[in-house]
Amino acid sequence: MVEGSMTQGAGQGPELARAATLRDFRVPAYVHETGPYAQNTPPDEGAGPVEEPEGYTPTRRDLPVINRGDTVQIAVDPAAPEDTDGPGPLYVVGDVHGYLDQLVAALQEQGLIDAAGNWSAGTARLWFLGDFTDRGPDGIGVIDLVMRLSAEAAAAGGYCKALMGNHELLLLGAKRFGDTPVNSGAGTATFQAAWLLNGGQKTDMDRLQDHHLQWMARLDAMEQVDGHLLVHSDTTAYLDYGDSIEAVNDTIRETLTRNDADECWDLFRKFTKRFAFRDDGGAEAVLSLLDVYGGTRIVHGHSPIPYLLGEVGSEDGEDSTGPIVEGPHLYADGLAIAMDGGVTMAGKLLVQQLPLDN
Repeated sequence: MVEGSMTQGAGQGPELARAATLRDFRVPAYVHETGPYAQNTPPDEGAGPVEEPEGYTPTRRDLPVINRGDTVQIAVDPAAPEDTDGPGPLYVVGDVHGYLDQLVAALQEQGLIDAAGNWSAGTARLWFLGDFTDRGPDGIGVIDLVMRLSAEAAAAGGYCKALMGNHELLLLGAKRFGDTPVNSGAGTATFQAAWLLNGGQKTDMDRLQDHHLQWMARLDAMEQVDGHLLVHSDTTAYLDYGDSIEAVNDTIRETLTRNDADECWDLFRKFTKRFAFRDDGGAEAVLSLLDVYGGTRIVHGHSPIPYLLGEVGSEDGEDSTGPIVEGPHLYADGLAIAMDGGVTMAGKLLVQQLPLDN
């Protein structure tokens, strides 16, 4: 597939100024409260962990949020991209989840933006792997930054593009359908309840505008770049939507266009599946995607690296330091690269140049 053939909405909205503020990085208390949305959760919500054969029940709060505390940050030497006659260096960004300040710092460390937050990487190519909002304090600020960098990078001869994550589907659904009941397979659910349970921020919803919604709805689900198959979720569910990258992207975009609550919920549910590439059979699962869509390695976000490694904190946040993530996780016999450093768990927001050295 010819790289860059897709059409994205990034950069088409108005550029919004963002005042620098001191942010509280703790998740607000209402995320953990029981209240009017509790009635929309599955009947077994309070019954403790449930073994899910497909890996996830999207009406549950997905992953614990660990207080950031005094997390040790690992210094990374910046690798400033160099201008070349051909395509510039390729970078990928893991899940951001509203942590705008960490994103800016990570992009600056890699020489992709300057001290003022403007694109400074020339012909470099930058891919975000999805999940811009929820859990962190400024998801809309993250989207605004990505949209602006998209225009600036294109003007410099490079590009900044983004993939659809399950939290984009969740925010779209919460805005479009609110408390409309959907058939979750585990009882009656709503997008609004699932959004709150999974870290939805009221400030993001209040600031959400039409151009943000249009941008999210037009994002592609997958792309192949330099032999890397880029996706958000570590799942084989993409195979349900087409036998080519173009077909998958078209099918998902058409599903969102139809604006059917149950169809959108099913899409969201499939995007929340995880861990398909871990443990026995993981390499075979990766190959099932590479054989259909091409590429030699999958690069994904979605599942935090501490979870892939079995290093998790407590749901009540007692582990205030959390795990330390030094970089991407190469696994599944070297066929998969995980890029979600677990920024919501006091981990690290990862920006990585590809190819990844073994």
